[in-house]
Amino acid sequence: MSSRESDRISSAQQTLDILYEISQLLNTQLDKETLATCVGMIESGVNPEALAAVILELRRESTALQQGQAATLSAQPTTTNGRVSRPASRLGTR
Repeated sequence: MSSRESDRISSAQQTLDILYEISQLLNTQLDKETLATCVGMIESGVNPEALAAVILELRRESTALQQGQAATLSAQPTTTNGRVSRPASRLGTR
């Protein structure tokens, strides 16, 4: 690897480290790999505002799915010692 390539890689890594620190201060909740992917997409011409909107929408959908799964799991009967027990909210209803 030439000295020039080494300098370029070092500079890119330093830039990513600085961007990551800024993203942590802004509480973006992006890990370094995701941040690097976003930077690469923006450098390739993706509109940054559109990318941010997609990330926010994916987070909303993920949260909704997690809440839906949690609600489904809490509503399912569980077994204890071979007996089916129902969540408290469903006791007395059939």
